[in-house]
Amino acid sequence: MTNEIKIEKEETEKGGRYVAVVSGHEAEMTFSRASPHLIIVDHTAVPDALRGQGVGQALALHAVEDARAGGWKIIPLCPFMRAQSLRHEEWADVIQQR
Repeated sequence: MTNEIKIEKEETEKGGRYVAVVSGHEAEMTFSRASPHLIIVDHTAVPDALRGQGVGQALALHAVEDARAGGWKIIPLCPFMRAQSLRHEEWADVIQQR
């Protein structure tokens, strides 16, 4: 289902969030910008109605692809994003472990 999930990015000067709306339910991954080349993913929220459908994974992958395209690194402070970053060695080019 990951390929079918549409994710939008909302950004402010200090951070933002990635948002996926699926079947009327909103999931999000929030981040703060530590510098022009570094973001901190600090929270992921997926409602119970969407659990097990790959929505959190899609948000994480979108953040990784966005970081690659933008030339920045991600500090995965959020427990979900941290766990995903440890499972996906292929993300090591954009993940900065603390």
